[in-house]
This record gives sequence, C-alpha cells and structure tokens, in this order.
Amino acid sequence: MALSWNEIKERAVLFSKEWADTFNEEAEAKSFIEAFFNVFGITRKRVGTFEHRVKKLNDADGYIDLLWKGTILIEMKSKGKNLDKAFIQAKDYIHGLKEHELPKYILVSDFENFRLFDTEENKTLEFKLNELVNYVQHFGFIAGYQKRIYKEQDPVNIKAAELMGKLHDRLEEIGYTGHPLEVYLVRILFCLFAEDTTIFDKHQFQHFIEDRTNEDGSDLAAKIQELFQVLNTPHANRFKNLDEQLNAFPYVNGKLFEEILPSASFDSAMRNSLLECCYIDWSKISPAIFGSMFQSVMNPQERRNLGAHYTSEKNILKLIKPLFLDDLYAEFEAVKKNRPKLQEFHKKISQLKFLDPACGCGNFLVITYRELRLLEIEILREQYKNQLATSIASIIWLNVDMMYGIEYEEFPARIAEVAMWLMDHQMNMLISNEFGEYFARLPLEKAAKIVHGNALTTNWHSLLFPLDHINVIAEQTNIFILEEPIHEYNTVNILTNKSQEHKLSSIKGNEDSSFDFILGNPPFLGKSNQNVNQKAEMSILFNGVNGAGVLDYVCAWYLKAAQFIQNTKTKVAFVSTNSISQGEQVGILWELLFRKYNIKIHFAHRTFSWNNEARGNAAVHCVIIGFANFDTNNKRIFEYENIKGEPHEIRVKNINPYLVEGKDFTLSLNEKTICDVPKIAWGNKPVDGGNLIISDKDLGAFLTLEPKASKFIKPLISAKEFLNGEKRWCIWLVDASPEEIKQMPYVLDRIKNVKKIRENSIDEGARKLALKPTQFRDIRNPESYILIPSTTSENRKYIPFAFFKKDNIPHNSCHILPDGNLYHFGILMSLMHMAWVKTTCGRLKSDYRYSKDIVYNNYPWPENPSEKQIQQIEEKAQKVLDVRAEFPNSSLANLYNPLTMPPALVKAHNELDKAVDLAYRPQPFLSEAKRMEFLFELYEKYTADLFTKEKPKRVKKTA
Repeated sequence: MALSWNEIKERAVLFSKEWADTFNEEAEAKSFIEAFFNVFGITRKRVGTFEHRVKKLNDADGYIDLLWKGTILIEMKSKGKNLDKAFIQAKDYIHGLKEHELPKYILVSDFENFRLFDTEENKTLEFKLNELVNYVQHFGFIAGYQKRIYKEQDPVNIKAAELMGKLHDRLEEIGYTGHPLEVYLVRILFCLFAEDTTIFDKHQFQHFIEDRTNEDGSDLAAKIQELFQVLNTPHANRFKNLDEQLNAFPYVNGKLFEEILPSASFDSAMRNSLLECCYIDWSKISPAIFGSMFQSVMNPQERRNLGAHYTSEKNILKLIKPLFLDDLYAEFEAVKKNRPKLQEFHKKISQLKFLDPACGCGNFLVITYRELRLLEIEILREQYKNQLATSIASIIWLNVDMMYGIEYEEFPARIAEVAMWLMDHQMNMLISNEFGEYFARLPLEKAAKIVHGNALTTNWHSLLFPLDHINVIAEQTNIFILEEPIHEYNTVNILTNKSQEHKLSSIKGNEDSSFDFILGNPPFLGKSNQNVNQKAEMSILFNGVNGAGVLDYVCAWYLKAAQFIQNTKTKVAFVSTNSISQGEQVGILWELLFRKYNIKIHFAHRTFSWNNEARGNAAVHCVIIGFANFDTNNKRIFEYENIKGEPHEIRVKNINPYLVEGKDFTLSLNEKTICDVPKIAWGNKPVDGGNLIISDKDLGAFLTLEPKASKFIKPLISAKEFLNGEKRWCIWLVDASPEEIKQMPYVLDRIKNVKKIRENSIDEGARKLALKPTQFRDIRNPESYILIPSTTSENRKYIPFAFFKKDNIPHNSCHILPDGNLYHFGILMSLMHMAWVKTTCGRLKSDYRYSKDIVYNNYPWPENPSEKQIQQIEEKAQKVLDVRAEFPNSSLANLYNPLTMPPALVKAHNELDKAVDLAYRPQPFLSEAKRMEFLFELYEKYTADLFTKEKPKRVKKTA
C-alpha cells in the first residue's frame, strides 16, 4: 500500500537530518539511495539495480549507480563535485540502454544538492537536501502518485495496444479463443494498470512473472491461473502456506477474477510478449482512450487503423458540458460559500445516475465520471480548506455505481467495467495527493452496471431494478407491461392506459426511478448499411410511422430515449450523423418526437467533423443534440464557421430540428412548390443496361459503323459530365420513325438488348418498359432548362447550375427547371439558397443531395420583389455566366473549387448575393444561421397562407 503524503513528508524531514553530513560517494552512495527510496515506502531492491553495466558511446563499459528501468537513473557524486559532469555522464549511459529501459527521469546528486531532469518534458528541478520536504511531490512517481496529462495521440497508447494485440494473436493461434480469451485479456489489462498505479505494489505483476515462472513459459499459464485465484480470495481465506510473493497481492473482488477460466498455455515468446507489456508505464495511459484501442486488438482488420475508433475526450466534453457539467459548476459557484447548501449539493451529485445505452468501451461514462470526481474535489477543497478531513473514505461520496451502460458485445462491456475502476482509482490517487492521505478502494465493492445486451430490445428500467418489480408497480399505477417475443427479439414495451398520462416516473416512486442523464454515441448506420436484424429492430420500434425505412439506425435510440423519459426530468444527449437533422429524415423522426412525445431540444452542436486525427481515421460529419421531455429557457446552439474548427455559442429562444433558431416544425415532402415558380423535374433515367449510351471515346467508331445514327446522337448531361467538363452521348430515338430505326442494324441490336434486359428485370416497372425499348424510361426534353446536379461536393460554396437547350439530354443524376430564367438562376445560385440547401438537403456521405420535394418545393422565394430588384438579380446572374465563359477550358468543378475559383467569379457571386439578399430584406444577414432563421419564418408565413389566400406573387420575366 502506498504511503500517505503526510507520512512521506515526515520521512523526508528525517532523511534530510540523518544524511546532512554525508559526503563520500564510494562509501555512502548505496546506503543513501536505499534510504531515499525508503522515504517513499519503496524497497530499492524491488525496483532498481546498483552498478548496472552499459556500453558507452566509446564502447567502453560504464556502470550506472542505480537504474530503475523505464523510470529513473541515479548518478551519485561526492559532495562538492561538479553535477554538470555527472549529468553528462548519466546521459552518456542512456545510449547503452534498450528502449524499454530508457528512464523518464535522471537524478544526479552530491548528497547536498539534487538535480532532477524530466527527459519527456525537458525540465530540470534543483534543490538542496534540507529542502527535500518542499520538493518531495516531484518524486511522486516513486510512490505511485503521478499527475498525468493524458495525450490522445501519445504513441505509448498505440504501442500498448499493439503489444496486447501480439499476445492476443498468439493465444488465439494456440486455440485459446472466444469468451475465455476476452476475459483473460481484460484481467491482464487490470494487472498491468494495477502495478503502475498503486493498486498493486510497483512492478509487482512484472516481478511475479520474472521471479516465479520459467523462461520457456512452460509454467506461466499455471502461475497466472493461481494469481487470478489469489486476487479473488480475501487474505483471511487464503492458504496458510501460500507463496509469500503471491500472498502479497491484494484482494480485488468486484467479480473481475471470479469466473474460473480454462487454463491457457505459454511459450518463451509469449512470456516475452507479456513482459514487454509490463515494461510500458501503464500509468501514462488513460482508460478512456485505451479502452477502444484495446477493443480493436480483438479484430485484426480494425487493428490496422489502431487509434481510429476511440471517441476523443474533446468530443465527449462537447456533449457532457452543455448536458450537465456547465450547470453543475454554475450551481457549485452559487453555493460554495454556504456550507449547508454545499453539502446538500455534494449529496445531490453523488446520487446522480448516468446511462450510456450504446457504451462500447465506456469512453463517455469514464470521462463523465472523471469530471464529476474533479468537481467533487473542488467541493471538498471548499468544505475542508480550513480544517482537516477525518478520513478520505468518509468524505468521498461518488462511486462508480452511479454509471450504467448497455453494450451489444461482451468484450467492450467488460473493458468498460474495468476502465471505470481504473479511472476511479486514478481519481482516488488525485484526492490522496490533495489531502495527504492514501486512499484506495480495495477490495472493490461497487461496480458500474454494464449490461451485455441489445439496447433496442432491453428495457432500460431493468438496469435500475428487476423487471418483476416493474410489473408489480406498473399494475398498481395502471401502467401495463407487455412482454412478448417478436421474431427472435424479446422486447419489453411499456403501454399506458389511454385515459391516463404516462407515469413512468412513478415506477419506483422516488428519485431512483429513472436516470438523470442519458448520453452517448450510438451506431452510425444509414438505411443501406443496416443488416436484417437491425432493419427488423427499426421496423418494430417505428411500427406505423410512414417513411421510417429511410431512417438511420441512430434514430432508434432517439425514439427509445423519448419513450423512456416521459414525465421525467431526465436529460438526453446523443452524438449522431448530421443526416438526422437534414433532408427527409427530419420530418419523419422529429415530427414523431415533437407531436407524440413532446420533446424539446435544449442544445445542439451544428455539423462538425468527428475526427480524432488518428491514423487511418476517416472524418464523419456529426451533430450533437441534447433534449428532454420539458422545456428550458437556457437553450444553446454551438455554431461552427469551419467544421474542423472550434464552435462559438449562441443563446437562443428555441431550437428546431434543423438546429437553427426557430419554431418546432419540420419540412414535409411537398409535391408542389410553396411559391409561384417553375416546376422542377428529374432528368431522364435510361433503364437500358448501357445500350443507349455511348462514351466519348467510342463515338467515332460507332458512327463509322452506323453513320445514319448521327442525327439521333445527343449529348447526355449527367452530374459527372456537367461538373467535370466531360462528354457522353446517347441514342435519342424519340423522333425517329420505324423506317429510320430499321435502316440502322447496329442500333437495332442495341434496342434488342434493351428489350431483353427490361423483360428479365425483377422490377415490374422495368418489365413494362420492354414495350418501348427505343426510349429511355423518361423523355423529358424541354426547349430550355436550368440543370441542377443532384449530388455535389460539400466543399463548394455554391452548387454550379447552368442553362441548357433542347439538344442536350439531361440524365436522372440531375434535376431540371424547364423554362427557368435568369431571375430563377440568380436566386438558386445565391448564398441564400445555398444556406437552405445545406440545412435541409439530405447527404450522400457528406456531399449535398439536392431534393425536389424537400429542398426546392419548400424553398421560400423572395416575397413580391420589385421590378428593379428582379432586374438587378438578372444582371448579376448574367455576369456570373459571362465570367464563367471567360474560362472555356476550365471545368465547373475547377471553377467552383474553393482553392482555384477565379477572383472575377468570386466577385461576380458576391455581387449576386447582395442583389438576392436585398430582394429578401434591406438589412444584411450576418451569418448563415440568421439566413436560416429568416427563411424558416418566411416558410411558416407562406405555408400558413396556403389555405387562406393565394401564394405570394412575383413579377415574371423571361431570360
């Protein structure tokens, strides 16, 4: 057990007095070092060796006075000797050490003067012997106390996971697999952390392996099995003749070592792999970071992107701060000078309950718990700043059992449990450092409740109390529990008597009846990536909800949480892909949450890049949405000027599901425009198996074979060709007579292929098209039109649109606006319209997907613009087209690339934006959010008027 700081300081004073007159290196150095380690309650012989031989740079042998591998190198000199030379000598020794032996600290001393050098931080500390008591905390690493700054990208995190991966692979190769392997590795993980963080004695696990097992590894499995049994046995119940080194291990409990596992098998290479793991300083590694890395060890494919799967602390704080942490700190500041209220506040936070219903390795729970414990330390500082606490154990009220989780896979669930204990211990070490008394919670009596199960088919109340208890109280309160198997799922649905309100909060009748906060990062799976079981789960949860088949998997967690929190004060926040606040999903999900479950959004992070900057880690565009079943006056939007940058906070009156300020409403699929503008349409879908389409490189050869077809060859304009300046062609036979077609045998062969493909299609619509094999499915070919690519890069400030004439056939990868004029073009090419697109359109990955029924038909055009305003917009729109024409060899993709967009085109667009803005209102728009607030208000005005008066009229002009 580690000494308290109070005792260490007392020992430091005695040490300084006892060795005050010492001066001779040869006679006294070893005894001096032994006594120095004893100040910290450490026996030198268990950690370091005297006179460790190394090869110096000149190939001569050197002897280090003391080396504690991986931790500290000590070089002693007689009193008055030059410490600069001693330091140079010590650094010279380092070149002869192996990588895992390299020390973090170098200490040189002449008995009177001490110089401590931190090799990682490149910092030097100097003091005299009689000042040791004032500097003793800088040697906390000896006793096991160490203030760590955990770096998300610290190479030691990845190295640790890779070493565990080697051990995992070898155990799996010999046939030790499945559940036993997972539990085995979690136990070893605990031991590795324990020996570097004072749960065990320093290097206790490492020394047990080195001292008590054969180098060939033949008896290692049996010794580890014996160790696991000891760790699960109280000292009073252990064998009386137990090996002394084994008996020195503490009783752990917590059920971590309870299960009897089949014995593994080791060889010398595997023993060395385990020792390599021991040589890493595990106190440097945050459980919150390492958990997900460790999980990826189990999957060789994921291991290639090691470090890509954990959720960064920075991103977790984006969620937990506005969800609860900011409010708790504000409350702490308000009560910290009032002792009774402060104690009441302390009790309050100790009784909070947190659920992560998709917890993985527990990242969110671990960081949440850490932040709460840090707040508790602030509370205790205030409570006991003028007096000493009687016992640390009596004043720490927070424990890991306030954390709950549900995880689909067993291995990460078990990692999460261990990670919670390790974080708890690290916080206990921090408070021990604060109050000078060593405190460790051993044996482990409480644990986070991490349930291995499917969150979507698990009753979340069952984590708080047994299901039979729910049934009894539900019957007393007219809340009925329906438990029935649906396919392979055993779901629990809570149904209420229609004559009564939901009374879920009465299930237990007190504050323990629900969680205070639900949080996490549920799976990101779009509709096309969901497997059969996941689609079935969605179907059950969203039974009867029209259009629910397009929803992302994460939407199920939103619905499940909304059902769970009815008539409670529970607050929820989830990280999600930004698709749930864009496009058609908004109307389906949020209309349900608003109307049926009375959900109110309390805070939101608008789209940002969920990127941990780990190797191989692809960025995902995410949002964070915090909500509850009650309203609040403290609503906040976190706006990002750059999705990879930092947000700024905006206080708002209300947040709509598009995550801008506005009323709670959703855009529905609209087949008609809400304003008096041309009708939009899709381009033409071929459904031809490629037989009516010709590439640019094949056109010449085709016309050589079939010269009579030249009058029927038309440019085919798809989004790809349009944006990249490429060419493709189609055989457009809409106006061809049967005689003309019959005279083109190669065309006839293609028509036969089209007919065959359509006849054999599984799609009924395609089979019907076999009756007209000479044509595309669609034959939209207006005299003129504005072409709108349906999918385009999110990196562009503007989606490029353009005018085309009849001879250009628009592909179904585009929308068209028949008879669109310069005024329409100018509005659609403006920042105003782009703000609407970015907020309301769906996404393909992160690219914009322009929608006819959501984006265009619902777009609120300027209300009754003047003739002058229309003319200004037309002039500026024409200027944009003129500038484009100045670059005939540049594709639209290059013209609208933010890095290569010509200054003249930038200027033309800026002028067009100003003209369009003035058609909406005379005041400028200061941000995209302000544009959207205005547009949503205008949308509400237009749609409210749809049934009472005519649509807003505008002056029409032709191009």
